[in-house]
Amino acid sequence: MSAAEDNPDSKPLNIGAVVDLLKDEFPDLSISKVRYLEEMRLISPKRSPGGYRKFGKADVERLRTILTLQRDEFMPLKVIRRELSRRKATAIRPGGSRSFRKVKLAAGPGKERSFTLEAALETAGIDEGTARELEEYGLVSGRSSGGVKRYDELEVEIMAAAAELSRYGVEARNLKTLKSSVDRESALLLQILSPALKSRNTQSRKNGVKALENLATVSTHLKYLLLVQELRRFIS
Repeated sequence: MSAAEDNPDSKPLNIGAVVDLLKDEFPDLSISKVRYLEEMRLISPKRSPGGYRKFGKADVERLRTILTLQRDEFMPLKVIRRELSRRKATAIRPGGSRSFRKVKLAAGPGKERSFTLEAALETAGIDEGTARELEEYGLVSGRSSGGVKRYDELEVEIMAAAAELSRYGVEARNLKTLKSSVDRESALLLQILSPALKSRNTQSRKNGVKALENLATVSTHLKYLLLVQELRRFIS
């Protein structure tokens, strides 16, 4: 039975009520274990003005997921945290693949968030070793700000995509070929639109950026079609 069914009014529950709610499903669950999971930053229930924990429906479902992964998948907490972050970072489609947001070529100054390394890892669902490899092979770079390295949203999306590929055994070093292909394609597109992009006329530059975005879209679609064409040879 779900938390919503046990608590139809969806009122916040205190920690004792949450343990009672999940006790039949997880007999070893205790108040101290819930507190420990909070200390490990796996759950973060809201607090009442008096400092009491208040668990909403989403908090209960997250706790149930954590306990299920521990019991059924034997996952350590570090891996569970990464898995939960990955689920949050990317939407799951019915077929099981993840949907990534469409990113604009010109984001505009100050329109994108920046992430510390820790926040980037948490959001993308990868570990520090993988992030270092992505930097080593030139897929992300970050920038220093006030002595702290930060990553923009685009780089975090790249990390998340790399995390998704890693589920199929694709490592960061395998992406070096892909990066080299992108570098060559980028140089070609920039060469085509170089006059407009370097124009002193503001409108001409804007038109150049828009044309570049369109070119990138068509080029990406063409690559996808060529890839499908090539792969069909092995399955037809």
